[in-house]
Amino acid sequence: MDARNSDVSFGEAVRVWWRVALLSFGGPAGQIAVMHRILVDEKKWISEERFLHALNYCMLLPGPEAQQLATYVGWLLHGTRGGLVAGTLFILPGAVAILLLSMIYVTWAHTSFIPALFFGLKAAVLAVVIEAVLRIGRRALKNRVHYGLAIASFAAIFFFAVPFPWIIVAAAAIGWLGGRARPELFTTAGHKSSESKQVDDQPRPADRRVVDSRPSLLRTMRVAATWLTLWLGPQAILWSLLGREHVFVVLGRFFSETAMVTFGGAYSVLTFIAQRAVETYGWLTAGEMLDGLGMAETTPGPLIMVVQFVGFLAAYRSPGGMSPLAAGVCGSLITTWVTFAPCFLWIFLGAPYIEYLRKNQSLSHALSGITAAVVGVILNLSIWFGLHVVFAKVDERHFGPLRLYVSQGSTLNVAAAAIALLAAYLLLYRKWSVFAVLGLCTALGAGWYWGSAALAQ
Repeated sequence: MDARNSDVSFGEAVRVWWRVALLSFGGPAGQIAVMHRILVDEKKWISEERFLHALNYCMLLPGPEAQQLATYVGWLLHGTRGGLVAGTLFILPGAVAILLLSMIYVTWAHTSFIPALFFGLKAAVLAVVIEAVLRIGRRALKNRVHYGLAIASFAAIFFFAVPFPWIIVAAAAIGWLGGRARPELFTTAGHKSSESKQVDDQPRPADRRVVDSRPSLLRTMRVAATWLTLWLGPQAILWSLLGREHVFVVLGRFFSETAMVTFGGAYSVLTFIAQRAVETYGWLTAGEMLDGLGMAETTPGPLIMVVQFVGFLAAYRSPGGMSPLAAGVCGSLITTWVTFAPCFLWIFLGAPYIEYLRKNQSLSHALSGITAAVVGVILNLSIWFGLHVVFAKVDERHFGPLRLYVSQGSTLNVAAAAIALLAAYLLLYRKWSVFAVLGLCTALGAGWYWGSAALAQ
């Protein structure tokens, strides 16, 4: 299954995956946009159709969909080793950054360095997220039915807090049923018909992977056994050595459970994590949880990396016989491992079946519905993120089944809004690189933060 006919060298792929990882700011919306821009538009390694096909599958899985998407494309290009490299590099810069920031946090928690660094960066990330909605929406929404599904999914999750899995199930059902009645309305977005070919109709490297036969049961069992052992084996060893109540074991158990229920990305499970970590286990305070979220939002990698900060503080404050800092590092690494190891299991186990069924018309119609719904979900994430960047206080109010986010005008952060607008202008209209925009906005934000603090004294 892993034989490759890709004309992309493995060394070049590694360099590109490093670049994707370093630019993966802005939560899943921004990360998917970065991959789309680099892999589909710039490098032309994968077609629109195959990219969206992979994305649709990843959106169905628990865990960070952007990291799983990188793993999937890496697998298409270079088999298992390609998926391992792409998925690992996607989280590595963020994991290192949050670990270092966690160590700085417990050492210099009361300095102005961290908030000054994040101030402008967070505002610039908002522009990256806006670009994601525009880019993916233009490519994925092909007709009024697609637009209707996107609007309906946005309204369901934003205004009525409908759980993400139910939205995806409903979109898949609509696509499947609609495809039986009007198949022309539910072709996979980006699909090239014989009547309307794209200019570059040469097969792209990732598209050359074709799974013609059903994956064998032996391979399925081998992959499942390998990754279940890698995921759960270290926890079993820690349990036998330290006992079930040791903080390392509790962290491994809790975040393994969390990895199974994070449908819809990190935003959908953050409330659950915060409540258990703060109220049940007492690992950190609510304010510290928000600080960790700020770290995750403004460093590369999936937003779910906030769990690494939680694991660090939990072990730091219950070090046992270790030094607090060493225990914190171990807790951080354990939490990261049990959170992301299942992601490789889902991809390496399921991707061959998804590729084998790729030409199935009923599946294609169902995935077309999911594609449109995903645009609405990304729009929801974008608005949620934008409100929390521009306003210091955003309240959530309920009127029966209706949920509204109400921002307090007095808490509008004019500087953050101005930096976000500047970033959007440079990124969308002047076509600056993401690195240049992030660097400039970080410098402007730090200057504003320290200047305001000096004037206030």
